[in-house]
Amino acid sequence: MPTRRHFLAGSAAAIGLAPLSAAPEARATAAAPAPALATTGTTTPNLVVILADDLGYGDLGAYGQQLITTPRIDRLAAEGLRFTDAYSTAAVCAPSRCSLLTGLHTGHSAVRANPNGAPGTLQAGDTTFAEVLRARGYRTAVFGKWGFGPEEGDQPSHPNSRGFEEFYGYIDHGHAHEYHPQYLWHNGAKETIAANANGAKGAYAPQLIEQRALDFITDHAAEPFLLFLTPTVPHAPSDIPDVGAYASRTWSQQNKGHAAQITYFDTLVGKVTDRLRALAIAENTVVLVTSDNGPHEEGGVNPDLFDANGPLRGYKRNLYEGGVRVPLIAWSPGRIGAGTSDRPTPLTDVLPTLADLGGAPAPTDIDGLSAAPLLAGSPDTARHNHLYWFRDERGVTSRANSEDGGRATWLAEAVRKDHWKAVRFAPVRDHALPDAQWQVELYDLASDVGERRDVAGANPSVVAGLVTLMRSSWSDSYVRKPFGIRAQVQGPAVPGQAFTVTATLGNGSAKPWTGALLALHAPAGWQVRATTGTGSDLLPAGATLTASWRVTPPATAAAGTQWPLSVDGTAQSPTGPLRYSAAERVSTVPPAPVADAYLSDLPWVSAANGWGPVERDRSNGRKPAGDGTPISFGGVTHAKGLGVHAPSEIVYHLGGTADRFTALVGIDDFSTNQAATGAVKASVRGDGKLLFSSGKLTGAGGPVQVDVDVRGVHLLYLVVEDANANTALDHTSWALARVTVR
Repeated sequence: MPTRRHFLAGSAAAIGLAPLSAAPEARATAAAPAPALATTGTTTPNLVVILADDLGYGDLGAYGQQLITTPRIDRLAAEGLRFTDAYSTAAVCAPSRCSLLTGLHTGHSAVRANPNGAPGTLQAGDTTFAEVLRARGYRTAVFGKWGFGPEEGDQPSHPNSRGFEEFYGYIDHGHAHEYHPQYLWHNGAKETIAANANGAKGAYAPQLIEQRALDFITDHAAEPFLLFLTPTVPHAPSDIPDVGAYASRTWSQQNKGHAAQITYFDTLVGKVTDRLRALAIAENTVVLVTSDNGPHEEGGVNPDLFDANGPLRGYKRNLYEGGVRVPLIAWSPGRIGAGTSDRPTPLTDVLPTLADLGGAPAPTDIDGLSAAPLLAGSPDTARHNHLYWFRDERGVTSRANSEDGGRATWLAEAVRKDHWKAVRFAPVRDHALPDAQWQVELYDLASDVGERRDVAGANPSVVAGLVTLMRSSWSDSYVRKPFGIRAQVQGPAVPGQAFTVTATLGNGSAKPWTGALLALHAPAGWQVRATTGTGSDLLPAGATLTASWRVTPPATAAAGTQWPLSVDGTAQSPTGPLRYSAAERVSTVPPAPVADAYLSDLPWVSAANGWGPVERDRSNGRKPAGDGTPISFGGVTHAKGLGVHAPSEIVYHLGGTADRFTALVGIDDFSTNQAATGAVKASVRGDGKLLFSSGKLTGAGGPVQVDVDVRGVHLLYLVVEDANANTALDHTSWALARVTVR
């Protein structure tokens, strides 16, 4: 399975301050901290991004709200820069947040839809704004809703693997709907919330998240920091301990709670700025306040009561302005002057803007443009040629569906260029559908910001041009340029035998780097020998530096153990020193089987699963290993096996002792009984050689028999891949998976 760079202990330079330390979980996995880079003495601002969940364009007083009070954010809007034409990059949460983090719009980003089954994941080539800033010495944290799975502590889409030193909150979207959860994640571990045990409501998660954020600011006031604060308010349900000033209103309880959630968000923003002022760092901090998409109507909330979309048409899930135009306020006393900007500003601009503010190189293959000059008062800030949105949404709400003319579950995309906005809908789920079969609408935002007059018929040439832009903005697969560091361990590790580690430092930025160097750190007692050069005096823009090492664990290394390795990539950019770090683990193999055995009874070398844990013996979706109903194919049950969710890879050490591997593999009844849309492909590999391939598997087609010769095979790989570009309902089982030993 592909590896992913991690930014952990010793992974970034301190800028004029002390070397970085790691979060507790990170320290446990780092092999050896690298020395701090030379300091620059430059001043860089702290950076705070506060992202509301489903806060509409009209939900704040500064944007016209009359019923809900938001005095603290309104003050920031009066003192700072208020954007009137800021846009989320999607009309629902997951793709919007992916684009915000990576600077890619939904025609290019890794996550383009809300989860329908397995949660979306960031890809190996993606770079987040935290990774960009971490390399320049920023302390980084995200508190609140993350949203990219699987819900596990050690996986390549986890915040700690994506540049955030510290994380506290929800990994999974579904879990984030609980305001009184029984646990929250702190870095890679679940922390039980005793006050919420057995359905109690003793601790309100947004308040727990709030305290972590305030403590982070206090703890790092003396060094540059990046705080990404993502509370779940005002997402449904309208759950809050006290509706406060809205208790006497004649509204429904859901509407009272919703209003109170927005006021709570306002208070939270105020507490953050109060803490910055109290620590005398407000003048050296840039705060951005925004939302991930338009207002919701779930859980009994009536957005029309509050005029939550202001003068705009649409809600969450619509690609009309009300679904994607969001509040955006930039505040920094003494740095950002008071004013208003009508620059069309998508949240893809956050990554390059933060990079500019922090003096960090950014990838050049992103869709965002830096708005840092605008924040500094310059009229010469770059403007987008056009803005693009894509929607693939299966959820339906009544108002959003009505605005879409009953097409809420259709594929849709939209483009804004200057004052023109085109929205089009595909009657089938196929982006490659010929243009003539899409239903296209055109609006002139200069005279019709509410998008009530479709003028497509009167402007065919404008429509044609915008449709061309839609087509050009979409890529089925968007290949990224290498940026930062990636490492690949060609393990596992056999005590006393060498294996290879390869690392690449990619300069995907616009300017050359000098003094590039790669270094590998292994556990004490392990031998490390470079087999290639590890440095380069000049790393031009777009170039890469690759190095390899042969690593030998001692013959006494304990079997069945995970060992930490880390690779540092350092260089000098025009704005200062850089350090990227890739933290990986390699496993020493467990003992080979000495008798016939079911694989569910053997320890594995490694296991990667697309959604939740690999389940031994039983098969039931996201539940823990060993929990659930027995594996069933066509009503026939099997007690022994492995339950996985594509994509997955499980590796076993056979040590050349086994004769044959047999199994049944297919999409089990658990998934098939929910829907017949799952499709996967299974394969068996031995020491890198393909031994078996199932072809396309579906629930309707049933399982297939596996019977392969594994004589002489040391490492056995069981792999399941998605076969229809939709990982929902791809739960797959290896039933009766067994090796015989000669």
